[in-house]
Amino acid sequence: MSSPSVLRSWSLPAILALLAIAMALGGDDATHSFRYERDAILQGEWWRVVTGHLPHLGWSHLALNLAGLALVWLLAGRALHPLEWTFVLGVTALLNGLALLAFMPSLTWYVGLSGVLHGLLLAGSLAAWRGGQRDALFIVALVGLKLIWEQVFGPVPGAAGMAGGPVVVEAHAYGAVGGVIAFLLVLTRRLVRRTDCHRPPS
Repeated sequence: MSSPSVLRSWSLPAILALLAIAMALGGDDATHSFRYERDAILQGEWWRVVTGHLPHLGWSHLALNLAGLALVWLLAGRALHPLEWTFVLGVTALLNGLALLAFMPSLTWYVGLSGVLHGLLLAGSLAAWRGGQRDALFIVALVGLKLIWEQVFGPVPGAAGMAGGPVVVEAHAYGAVGGVIAFLLVLTRRLVRRTDCHRPPS
């Protein structure tokens, strides 16, 4: 892959990382202004549904999620076009935040990118599988097993310590579902475009 192609393929995670770092540098004021906060959202601050994934509990939490973001791109970054990745990111973040709002009324606030990362990894792995990488299904299976573990037994041992606070495992599940939905939307668009390209002119 040429240097321009590499830069283009890594542009979205780089921008996402810079936004998260800028949020951390903004301190408590930035965190409180942009984190997912149920009461504020219900009072009209709807941007928090999406921006709530950018603030973190602290630098260790941020470093953990940025490492996860890099891992997602190393494993599946080439599986989708940059514009498709942007779409998947937006849909996953939005659906994750809306699911927290709809199904977790007791959750007053939330921060972190981990839920979205689960969705991105699933979307990218499914796209890689569709592209012929059969071993990508192994990643899908691992993510599925992790999600089942979390719903039955709670967070993976040590996760709360590394994050520096409690882990909202429901956000991981909602993010995963959002990522699968986003992938299906991308796949549907690809199939429609392919059909249009092979349709004889009238």
